Amino acid sequence: MPKPKIIAILGPTASGKTALAIELAKQFNGEVISADSRQVYRGLDIGSGKVTQEEMQGVPHHLIDIIDPNDTYSGTDFVRDASAAIADITARGKVPIIAGGTFFYVDLLRGKQNAAPVPQNLAFQAELEALSTDALVSRLTLADPRRAATIDTKNRRRLIRALEIIDSIGSVPESMPTESPYEWLIFGINVPTEILNKRIEQRLHERLQHGMEAEVSHLLASGVLKERLINFGLEYRYLVQGHYHTLTYEQMTTELFAKIRQFAKRQRTWLKRDSEITWKEFPVQVADITEETQTFLHL
Repeated sequence: MPKPKIIAILGPTASGKTALAIELAKQFNGEVISADSRQVYRGLDIGSGKVTQEEMQGVPHHLIDIIDPNDTYSGTDFVRDASAAIADITARGKVPIIAGGTFFYVDLLRGKQNAAPVPQNLAFQAELEALSTDALVSRLTLADPRRAATIDTKNRRRLIRALEIIDSIGSVPESMPTESPYEWLIFGINVPTEILNKRIEQRLHERLQHGMEAEVSHLLASGVLKERLINFGLEYRYLVQGHYHTLTYEQMTTELFAKIRQFAKRQRTWLKRDSEITWKEFPVQVADITEETQTFLHL
């Protein structure tokens, strides 16, 4: 039996992945599956850059707004839910299109990595959040040198997750790639650094103007724990500090812009190692990928 065909649109933050996925879905009878570790949560809208109903243009989207922000959602949960969405979409004769910036989720779905079956421990995470990034790296190096040698040492969420797994089962299991149950066509959006940085800055200012600070205040007032929001990283980490006046507005925006640029750089490094990605130069139009998509789908 042939494997279900899946298209993925990958690229750093602010590269236009979502818009391209929607246009592709409109042309090829597709539906979009979000592979974003924050957009699964209800209420994390502006800070996560969640696609709006208007932006969807009638294209069905999956795995958005499916869980309360005080609950946890893991890579294992994503593989389960994405697999169910793929089965549903393909059963209706449509094309699943993956879009989103959590590349670890996509790699799990592709069988390139494995997720450790360890539930999240919010109390332990809060304890680790108090440590500096250097302290987290040192602690991981002592506890599991093999994992420390391969991890992104600037990614606090990955560092904390690794230490959480170690605390539960002693070490981070070595990832063993498996054959994917799907056939993949993966496009990557390559954006020149100067253009990407301008887009990141513009988008940050737009989100602030459209109520990103008010969103964080509302989440806190509705009972989402401060530590939980900080754990969502980037925008939420810095907006919480702004909310509690541990950073001035200028400090918050300056540091946040710098951190998002660094995050985008790490994303590009992650993607450049993937030999299965077909790269396209920004700005990518559907016409730029139509022929390859038609060939892949046997249209």
